[in-house]
Amino acid sequence: MSRYDYLVVGAGLFGAVFAHEADARGKRVLVIDKRPHIAGNVYTEQVEGIPVHRYGAHIFHTNDERVWEYVNRFAVFNRFTNSPVANYHGELYSLPFNMYTFNRMWGVVTPEEAAKKIAAQREAAGITEPKNLEEQAISLVGTDIYEKLVKGYTEKQWGRPCRELPAFIIKRLPVRLTFDNNYFDAAHQGIPVGGYTHMVANMLEGVEQRLGVDYLTNKKEFDALAEKVMYTGAIDAYFDYKLGALEYRSVRFETEVLDRPNFQGNAAVNYTDTETPWTRIIEHKWFEFGKDAQGNDLPKTVISREYSAEWKRGDEPYYPINDEKNNTLYQQYKAMAAKEPNVLFGGRLGEYKYYDMDQVIARALEVSEAELGD
Repeated sequence: MSRYDYLVVGAGLFGAVFAHEADARGKRVLVIDKRPHIAGNVYTEQVEGIPVHRYGAHIFHTNDERVWEYVNRFAVFNRFTNSPVANYHGELYSLPFNMYTFNRMWGVVTPEEAAKKIAAQREAAGITEPKNLEEQAISLVGTDIYEKLVKGYTEKQWGRPCRELPAFIIKRLPVRLTFDNNYFDAAHQGIPVGGYTHMVANMLEGVEQRLGVDYLTNKKEFDALAEKVMYTGAIDAYFDYKLGALEYRSVRFETEVLDRPNFQGNAAVNYTDTETPWTRIIEHKWFEFGKDAQGNDLPKTVISREYSAEWKRGDEPYYPINDEKNNTLYQQYKAMAAKEPNVLFGGRLGEYKYYDMDQVIARALEVSEAELGD
């Protein structure tokens, strides 16, 4: 008889939610992860009293009331609002693109003036039906903003010319004829006080965990432990890349502690010129308003420079490249996965799909209910 009902491979958000739901229904659950810690890419660690987002900034935002209620069972969220800044050769602009951006770029002071400027540049570019990311961006914000604030950043992030990228990547670009400086259009937003690791630990409370172990290296032994497997790793890696490797963008981080209280005055600054090698700098303390757990000002700061890179085996995959070629390959792997006995595939890597955090949780709850019952 198997020791566990479910082996959950991956202690990120998807795996943690599924494990919690299975445990709550009386199932015997083992969670494993190849990393030496839980929480996957939302892992936060304390450095100089600052919760540092080791794998890049994660700001929780959602319009899903059920998901918001769910995460608040495991954490207290602060009131952080995402208001990033764009740095183009030392010129600073507001992100999202709003009236502050338009005033800085063109000197306009009314929404009508800004709208006319964008419309004139769209017309001059001759764009009616955008066919790629470049055309989509120009149709939304005009040529000037595209050239300064979109083109360089996007090409660094994706490693491809904007004309070769699909339009849908930038359809969520927030453009507002108001002074609203909140990047997200969501009813709920914030960051767990003290970081995400504590939240995930609360989800996994009472669930057995083994960290720093590689499922695929010891697959036969692990499979023998449980009746079923919830696999949240890369689907192509599960099948040993039998049909070829799916493509991702990866990210490299350079993090350092600075002996000063304030480096850039904002949690996120995007570097939108092509000459700067990094895409953005995160200053982690501003996710917590520069305060420690007791509300005291912190004397030091921690910054992370992010460098986008083409993924290769051995790197951490971050962003699926959901173009036609990769989506076709994924569908072939998905068909193979459907034939795997007693194995469920889920999450960003298991489903080869970019998910926001709230979408991961909603999907994990959906899969949990289908598998475990209400």
